[in-house]
Amino acid sequence: MAKTIFITGASRGFGKIWAEAFLKRGDKVIVTARNTDTLADLVSKYGDAVLPIQLDVNNRADSFAAVSQAKAHFGRIDVLINNAGYGLFGTIEETSEQEAREQIETNVFGLLWLTQAVLPVMRAQGSGHIIQVSSILGVATLPVLGIYNASKFAVEGLSETLASEVKDFGIKVSLIEPNGFSTEWAGASAIYSEPIAAYDQVKADFQAGLVDEIFGVPEATAGAVLKLVDAENPPLRLFLGKVALPWAKQVYADRLATWEEWADVSAAAHGK
Repeated sequence: MAKTIFITGASRGFGKIWAEAFLKRGDKVIVTARNTDTLADLVSKYGDAVLPIQLDVNNRADSFAAVSQAKAHFGRIDVLINNAGYGLFGTIEETSEQEAREQIETNVFGLLWLTQAVLPVMRAQGSGHIIQVSSILGVATLPVLGIYNASKFAVEGLSETLASEVKDFGIKVSLIEPNGFSTEWAGASAIYSEPIAAYDQVKADFQAGLVDEIFGVPEATAGAVLKLVDAENPPLRLFLGKVALPWAKQVYADRLATWEEWADVSAAAHGK
């Protein structure tokens, strides 16, 4: 049965790849972008099955209006994929106030506004699936991406909480956590802070770790996303790529070891 999918940040990268995958199999898709000219090829190819909407997810009123427009046009929204976002590259000290605020504004609040907007629609339907595009960097961290890391950790906490709040309404929540993929995320889509020379070695070490083998093929993710959307009981979390799970296992093993090492101190702090 065809679904109606709402995807933010569909101008390129994952958003556009996934939108086309849904359209190819006969789903109806609402695609948003700041510049809808980037969606013209989808409209030309798939016609009435696709609804392009100009949207800056940072604008809460516009986000609610976009959901209302989509609901009025197609009659329902089965799936929301909050994909809009970008990466801010820079050490913590290098990051300006404006850069930090804009990163959190888009990656966290933009996602929150769309989530809030679609929830009444899905509650009225008695069904729905909200998919938040997080990252392995919402589970583990890398230097030079501190504010981005923080934004994805926030998305993780928000979405896990949301899942517990809306399950009785028939609404499911999933977090997609990709490792690195060869998209424009670190290129045209990225923002770079003003450098401080003291961090040159930190950045050189970071760059040295970005070998080709760790980056997946973006188009290969489409099958996994289709399976996630079609799953009767979708997982709360889904890694994309081969790198994420081994990394997460090591991170959690290290965390558990530290917590165990300090367990007596932790227990004593309870006071009774």
